[in-house]
Amino acid sequence: MEISSKYLPKDIENKWYQKWLDNHLFKSTPDQREPYTIVIPPPNVTGVLHMGHMLNNTIQDVLIRRARMLGKNACWVPGTDHASIATEAKVVNMLKEKGIEKKNLSRAEFLAYAMDWKEKYGGIILEQLKKLGCSCDWSRTRFTMEPSLSSAVINVFVEMYNKGLIYRGSRMVNWDPAGKTALSDEEVIFKEVDSQLYYVKYCVPESEEFIVVATTRPETILGDTAVCVNPNDERYKKFEGKNVIVPIVNRIVPVIFDEYVDIDYGTGALKVTPAHDINDYNLGLKHKLEIIDCFNEDGTMSNAAGFYIGQDRFIVRKQISIDLKNKELLVKTENIRNKVGFSERTNAIIEPRISKQWFVEMKKFLTNNPEVLQSVLNDEIKFYPSNFKNTYRHWLENIKDWCISRQLWWGHQIPAWYDEKGNTIVAKSYNEAIEIYKSQFGVDKNIILTQDDDVLDTWFSSWLWPISVFDGFENSNNEDIKYYYPTNDLVTAPEIIFFWVARMIMAGYEFRGEKPFRNVYFTGIVRDKLRRKMSKSLGNSPEPIDLIEKFGADGVRMGMLLCSPAGNDILFDESQVEQGRNFCNKIWNAYRLIKSWKVSESSDLYIIKNTEIATKWIENRINKSITEINDCFEKYKLSEALMITYKLIWDDFCSLYLEMIKPEYGEPIYKKNIEKCILVFEKLLKLLHPFMPFITEEIRSNLISDDEKFINNTSWPKLSETEKINLDKPIELIGFIRNKRNENGISPKIKACVTVNADDETNYKLSEGLIKKLGNVSNINFGLIKTAISGLVEKDQIFVEFEGWQPPQNDKDAILKEINYLKGFLQSVELKLSNEKFITNAKPELVMREKQKRDDAISKIESLSKQL
Repeated sequence: MEISSKYLPKDIENKWYQKWLDNHLFKSTPDQREPYTIVIPPPNVTGVLHMGHMLNNTIQDVLIRRARMLGKNACWVPGTDHASIATEAKVVNMLKEKGIEKKNLSRAEFLAYAMDWKEKYGGIILEQLKKLGCSCDWSRTRFTMEPSLSSAVINVFVEMYNKGLIYRGSRMVNWDPAGKTALSDEEVIFKEVDSQLYYVKYCVPESEEFIVVATTRPETILGDTAVCVNPNDERYKKFEGKNVIVPIVNRIVPVIFDEYVDIDYGTGALKVTPAHDINDYNLGLKHKLEIIDCFNEDGTMSNAAGFYIGQDRFIVRKQISIDLKNKELLVKTENIRNKVGFSERTNAIIEPRISKQWFVEMKKFLTNNPEVLQSVLNDEIKFYPSNFKNTYRHWLENIKDWCISRQLWWGHQIPAWYDEKGNTIVAKSYNEAIEIYKSQFGVDKNIILTQDDDVLDTWFSSWLWPISVFDGFENSNNEDIKYYYPTNDLVTAPEIIFFWVARMIMAGYEFRGEKPFRNVYFTGIVRDKLRRKMSKSLGNSPEPIDLIEKFGADGVRMGMLLCSPAGNDILFDESQVEQGRNFCNKIWNAYRLIKSWKVSESSDLYIIKNTEIATKWIENRINKSITEINDCFEKYKLSEALMITYKLIWDDFCSLYLEMIKPEYGEPIYKKNIEKCILVFEKLLKLLHPFMPFITEEIRSNLISDDEKFINNTSWPKLSETEKINLDKPIELIGFIRNKRNENGISPKIKACVTVNADDETNYKLSEGLIKKLGNVSNINFGLIKTAISGLVEKDQIFVEFEGWQPPQNDKDAILKEINYLKGFLQSVELKLSNEKFITNAKPELVMREKQKRDDAISKIESLSKQL
């Protein structure tokens, strides 16, 4: 078989992935082996592969492939999340392109369109993960809205409601005007933006007096129902018992006093808009203020606002500032930077809004399950890196109730029914709701119940994922859940530690009485070279599939992993995946070299001895690396494990070992020598396989053609019993000789004569044949001589002579000339530094600069003298 001169990944990757699938390599069923389980963080059904997915899933695949090689029953469960907000937005846009408005459809009609869209586009990201080499058990693929998982969500809601952990009430919520839905606190991203601070007069009726209030949101003036000042603020004591007029609407409202107001912030006076700010809302409750909601659900002004009705809030912000100015009520504006909340999904600016929603009572939930916090603090669940424990603890200790209702149609419809009077029944089905209603209210006929229109927060299904993927709610004692749960490792991004990680831990203890996983590996955020988060809007995020097409999946995997220590951000540069591709070519060339050798049944004893020494040395190097790699995996330092493997293959195996055993040009290699070489190569391929599965499978299948096992079904390398040999000094000596050839332009064909002056000559004598071969050395002597080229290997003195070579005379002359110049320069600098006036009057930085010049000159003279 003719071997390609370069590694061509595309055909090889497609070939092997299909073979793995055809042979059910990734399939897992419970058996007697130790289980090793990962559940994939389910990507949105709307999603396509991005750089974060690629990093996250590469790490999971590394862990799962190594677990298989350790003899564990490895199960990686894939799946997708229905992603309520994102998917509904996609479907609404798709319908608009067809000239269809959501409001003109029934719920059932809309859901039919949504399900069709999901079937057409929902599996794209899973197919892309296959291109990356992900070894999921695809027969176990789950979807958060499939029947059994949906049933689990509904049952959990009903159970929690009956336990008093879920309630419905009017609260101030985060409202997304673009998605027209409430959001939880965790779904709001705060960004620092440029804003304006508007200073507005609130005049006392029939008086020249007024209070100036500063606000960044003048459009909410239309909902003001009080002005609040601190009772300890002397400036405003004269306003006690007085009212002021709200600008534009001319509403007369009271001046109230409350220590909540910071005397030193702004003007020390606060406009109170109970409907549109959580702090104002609390003040409104305390002082029994009127609540005026001046916004519609889409962020336009409502009828209750009285002015600018139907106009967008930001258009009104501009217009109201003009109107205030015209009425001489706008004192001034200031440019400021402040933090504003944005929807994590739609990127719309959040509007605080009072709305009737469903909530999980989180403090009560945690009181019932103290293990949620303790399991992480005591390392029963380990975080990597561990500093995320503090973040986790802070969130739990300051937790707020979780708003779980969303004003959408795509998702799990809330299992609550209402009668005409607003009485609420929570049940798993309509029929069950009817039966409960009959029992509760003693009514037996003419019952009409209407189900709640809202759906549950997507995370309310995702938090059940480690249990529901094994049907642990449908049958809490089935074989899968007993065998695979709790899972082993969760790989996820730190930004969803609250959304998902914490809530899964809560669900694990609440519904199964145990942790959902043992370890959590937090990846970093993938950023560009300028440290900007990658995004399509910035145009700084490459398409992962394009990278795979260009550099191969193995090259991309390696490039991502080399720069991704746990928890730290990844500064991505395409040169990193290019390095991965180059590494593939290096391994491929090593494979081509080995396959090119002719084999002989006999060999020279001298060559056999050298090869034995070389093989013992590489086995020692592999043993050391295996120990280090295993330790890295134990500590989840995967990038370090890969770097150790990379150096072992590139430096030790390719650059040294193959050169040590390579036969002379045109000569054959001894059969036993190449057999040992192939065994060494196979061990290296096994170490590399979890990181780079395709090239390792391809090369091993051709090297070990009589073994029908896939490499992922072979055993993870163990330490071999071999004689201890340390060739560090001889290898450093070879490097020294090669460097001196390069520095002096000496041909590799010119023989070198080496003299070593060392207390212990053992290793040099043991590896004399290898030194001669790799350094092109004719003789190795021991003692002390003077030569043109000398140096140190640790404390050992090295003297090298190249046959027929002398340092060129003109080089000597140039060095002498440079030394004489530097001595003159040094003399002038020292003269200046000996001048007391200069030292006293010159700026300190100028004196330091002269001292640096002196030190540099001395250093250069010493270096040139050694060269001479």
